[in-house]
Amino acid sequence: MSERPLDILVLGGTAWLGALTARVALERGHRVTCLARGESGAVPAGATLVAADRDEPGAYDVAANRDWDAVIEVSWQPRHVREAAQALRARHWTYISSVAAYEPTRIMIDESAPLREPAAVDERVDGSRYDAAKVRCEADTVSSHPAALLVRAGVIGGPGDPTDRLASWPRRAAVAGSGPMLVPAEPSVPVQVIDVRDLVAWLLDAIEAGLTGPVNVVGEQMTMRAMIDAAREVAGATGRVVEAPGPWLHDHGVREWKGADSLGLWVDDDGAGARCGFHDDSRYLATGGRRRPFKETLADVLAEELALGVSRAGTAGLSRARELELIGERERA
Repeated sequence: MSERPLDILVLGGTAWLGALTARVALERGHRVTCLARGESGAVPAGATLVAADRDEPGAYDVAANRDWDAVIEVSWQPRHVREAAQALRARHWTYISSVAAYEPTRIMIDESAPLREPAAVDERVDGSRYDAAKVRCEADTVSSHPAALLVRAGVIGGPGDPTDRLASWPRRAAVAGSGPMLVPAEPSVPVQVIDVRDLVAWLLDAIEAGLTGPVNVVGEQMTMRAMIDAAREVAGATGRVVEAPGPWLHDHGVREWKGADSLGLWVDDDGAGARCGFHDDSRYLATGGRRRPFKETLADVLAEELALGVSRAGTAGLSRARELELIGERERA
């Protein structure tokens, strides 16, 4: 804990990770300002909103007239990151990057591993260029703030996750109950999930301590099946498991990773380099990072899902009707 309240600027602060970071920082007694359009939601109570569109000239003018104790940047649009890093003064700078910045691999890698080729300077990117954009954003951050903390996060899970990638599993297991449940057959790329609450607690500890350099924040490595079994246990699912190999799932329109008609966090293992699941978090643990029990994260996620209604359509996963249809086709094959 810092000996004095810090003046923290969060570039964002209205969406999931940024909003939780702002809220916890306020709970610690820090003063928090959020620079955002304000369209993703309200800033946490007690924070100050500086409304700005980062695509417009002068977006940082109001925040550029002072020295901040800490700035936290979450964007992956290269121009946003470069212009903010050049415009703003801070004693400590944090960029929330991603393990997607690394070259795909099949061995556990630490922060010294090679990165992908960066996106072009100020390239306007979409999701297909996310990996390269993160590399460019890291480079432009360090160009202006050489001692920045680079948080290379893996899959982030926990209550409030808008991607639904992890939550779709305990939700589907709860709906299945004593009925059958479709799962991908091995081999699958391993899964690593960090609870958002653990990430945020460590992040603020790191800022208060002045930590610098890259840090992988990823969670414990587990097989896809171990993750599914944990979700089934937490949800009390007792029905049979119906396995389907990757090619069969692809042929039947089941998507990998995220989105509608997907199996969240699943990546079929084709033997090539993987962009997730193989990252060493020793530095995170050595600097005070916590890995709460995975079943605790799942239980909290399931509680939120039950409150929201497990029969609703999520942003990831299969509907129960589609799952039963696929199970029928699989068992007839």
